[in-house]
Amino acid sequence: MTTAQKETLGFQTEVKQLLNLMIHSLYSNKEIFLRELVSNASDAADKLRFLALQNGDLYAGDANLRVRISADKDAKTVTISDNGIGMTREEVINSLGTIAKSGTAEFFQNLSGDQAKDSQLIGQFGVGFYSAFIVADAVTVVTRKAGEEKAVEWHSKGEGEFTLAEVEKASRGTDIILHLREDEGEFLEEYRLRSIVTKYSDHISIPVEMYKQPVEESEGPDGEKIPAQPGEWEAINRATALWTRDKSEVSDEEYKEFYKHVGHDWEEPLTWAHNKVEGKTEYTSLLYIPKKAPFDLWNRDRQSGLKLYVQRVFIMDDAEQFMPSYLRFVKGLLDSNDLPLNVSREILQDNKITQAIRKGCTSRVLKMLDRMGKNKPEEYQTFWNEFGKVLKEGPAEDISNKEAIAKLLRFSSTHTDESTENVSLEQYIERMKDGQDKIYYVVADSFEAAKSSPHLEIFRKKGIEVLLMADRVDEWMMSHLTEFNEKQFASITRGDLDLGDLDDEETKKAQEESEKEVEGLVERIQTVLGDKVKEVRFTHRLTDSPACVVVDDNDMSSQMQKLMESVGQAVPEAKPIFELNPEHQLVKHLNVEQDEDKFAQWSDVLLDQALLAERGSLKDPAAFVAKLNKLMLDLSK
Repeated sequence: MTTAQKETLGFQTEVKQLLNLMIHSLYSNKEIFLRELVSNASDAADKLRFLALQNGDLYAGDANLRVRISADKDAKTVTISDNGIGMTREEVINSLGTIAKSGTAEFFQNLSGDQAKDSQLIGQFGVGFYSAFIVADAVTVVTRKAGEEKAVEWHSKGEGEFTLAEVEKASRGTDIILHLREDEGEFLEEYRLRSIVTKYSDHISIPVEMYKQPVEESEGPDGEKIPAQPGEWEAINRATALWTRDKSEVSDEEYKEFYKHVGHDWEEPLTWAHNKVEGKTEYTSLLYIPKKAPFDLWNRDRQSGLKLYVQRVFIMDDAEQFMPSYLRFVKGLLDSNDLPLNVSREILQDNKITQAIRKGCTSRVLKMLDRMGKNKPEEYQTFWNEFGKVLKEGPAEDISNKEAIAKLLRFSSTHTDESTENVSLEQYIERMKDGQDKIYYVVADSFEAAKSSPHLEIFRKKGIEVLLMADRVDEWMMSHLTEFNEKQFASITRGDLDLGDLDDEETKKAQEESEKEVEGLVERIQTVLGDKVKEVRFTHRLTDSPACVVVDDNDMSSQMQKLMESVGQAVPEAKPIFELNPEHQLVKHLNVEQDEDKFAQWSDVLLDQALLAERGSLKDPAAFVAKLNKLMLDLSK
């Protein structure tokens, strides 16, 4: 191999930080470096197999794809070689010199300096190649892209820069040479490398080979001749696609290790489902629920989806057509017998087979989550904490599965102590009060704001449970989720309050009496406030607060207005309905106020207070403070 003049380049800033962590032995389980590099080599073989469907010349007479591992004790190197797709110079720079992945800034902000916690973050981020620096003080990569004549050599000691040089390489593919640290000699032992491959990479669908040394002719214990055996490469893994095996033949450990390969994750999955579907549409699916959300889960440009195989031939990564967006956290693969080998993303988009598989996979995931919620509530809580906000997109996106998705939703409520304590809709209905026919909820900017909403006062007094919602997606979700198990949802901040059978006649009579005491006040305030409000009226939803604002049943809620404005949408102005508590002392004081200027100021302050409690902000907070200060000074005289 001849080498041209070398060029020295610097790593991207994020890579420098990452390498620093790797070099300082962030991982306690060092052997996983081999799993990561073998997994990358397998992916390279899959990509070549797919491209060769259109251009068989890429094989160049060598269609037997494999990964080879060798150790050189004298040079203290371990080499992982594949005859997969290989890389061009530009691809080497993009793949090994930068982290071309969204969420890098947030990733590094979350690093705490705690090695155990940071190792989990790196695994969640998914940077397999750089794990080579756990055991190596220098790494050399020699790679030649299939169909190209020239190869490129990449070399780095993980100290902030790397070198590139154009070199000669006899065949396509990639060789990764690890120059091991002095204290990592165990990985030069053949038995150690074999045991790691057996443990982590037995499921790889192409052979992972090691060289079997030649054996000279010898004599057995009984004098018989044992013939010589030539040296040869032999497969040390099963080399059978795991998903093609019967479920009864696959252990939990094998499923978990395969997930780490297919999901590029270092954590074990929460659960999985392996199914072979036969009939009108035939396919095999292996679907996993991760334990941790990726950092770029909310990035619009993030690629997500399942690995797609057709008749065991890899076709594409991130086939998003088989899983709805609200289940974009699901990882795994599909192997279809019905799709053509030359299928493209465009063909998949409106394909009837795709639609049938998508429907089946969606149902499978929802059932898998339902079982977890019922049988393993602690694991489901872990899932909900990571992916609950994504699942909340479901009722709007997937009308046909709205009821199944609703069963999976979890909410804080007035009957739970913390925002992390959740209740399902089925649990809520089980403990509804006699005579209650609605599921009550409130949406606010935060859990604290929801929990302290003045609209809750009458519900607390009567012991009626109210769901507390504080995620940005909640208002959007509730606009599409109108009922569950034949119980209507009712926002406690919308429309007139009607508790139905939960109100007794004695209470209603007392409310009427309190309204008579301040009769005429509504008209006075309506005149003063004018077009600031849609309507002024009395309410009995309050017990401690003097006033609140609600929206008309047909108007857009304040939370929905904020959501629309946050994405740049113009929203029509919806004037609030101003409700007064006739039993509150401030309202009674306002009723006897004869000074019209003070009456107007008190009316404005009460309205602004109610708006502040509901929306968390005011259009003119300075004016509110000035009016409040003036009234306080007047009272102090």
